[in-house]
Amino acid sequence: MLKKRLIPVLLLQNGQLVRSEGFSLHQILGNPVHEVERFNEWSVDELIYIDISDDDAIDGRVDMKVRRDSSPLDLLESVAARCFMPLTFGGRIRTLEDVRARIARGADKVTLSTAAIETPELITQAAEAFGSQAIVAVIDARRRDAGGWEVVYDHARRSIAPSPSEWAVELERLGAGEILLQSVDRDGTAQGYDLELIRSVTAVTHVPVIALGGVGRLEHFADCITKGGASAAAAANIFHFVELSDRRAKRAMAQAGVDVRLVQTPPAQPNKGRR
Repeated sequence: MLKKRLIPVLLLQNGQLVRSEGFSLHQILGNPVHEVERFNEWSVDELIYIDISDDDAIDGRVDMKVRRDSSPLDLLESVAARCFMPLTFGGRIRTLEDVRARIARGADKVTLSTAAIETPELITQAAEAFGSQAIVAVIDARRRDAGGWEVVYDHARRSIAPSPSEWAVELERLGAGEILLQSVDRDGTAQGYDLELIRSVTAVTHVPVIALGGVGRLEHFADCITKGGASAAAAANIFHFVELSDRRAKRAMAQAGVDVRLVQTPPAQPNKGRR
């Protein structure tokens, strides 16, 4: 069996690294390029960057090793040049050319969220062009007052009819190689994963599910795998605020019986220049 993965998720807003809570509150944390250099020394298995900006503007208040007027693709290239692990980059991808540009700049995978809903055929096109393993479909789910969950998009401002489990089955059929499942309600709360939500999706899909949203303690990481059936445990805020969180999280996962890679051996070259 494949080892279970530990994956930090880094959110970008106008070129800066931010913390998110409830998909609405965003606190600036600093430099996204510096951050990847720090993660290279840690025990994480992959990195996911998601651009949640509304436009291409770059906020110049933080020195980012890229020009103030650089585009998100320039930022991706700067990150990829320093990244010694699989790198996923997403956000504001609308066309096959957008996917192609991110792969060309050093991303190993891309995430599709709004585009997966508005133009689902893009998943199939991208999977045919780059392989299903390069396409990570995002499901942002929010609990309904009447029970169950709804799938939301566009910064959780709009929703669609299918439930998260129904939508996951469709995304797999379209060609997605992985699903990134995030609980909007748990985002930034540190209350732990929504295990019921995770189980509802892992029970009906055959592709790996990456669980995200709610980690506040190291013990939470194992829960999404041992109790939720996820293939990977992802988080954002805890990696910024808890010292040695990667190594401590891996140890906690191993102690809970999760098969994880405990020693990192980086490849000889970063992502830049692979293609």
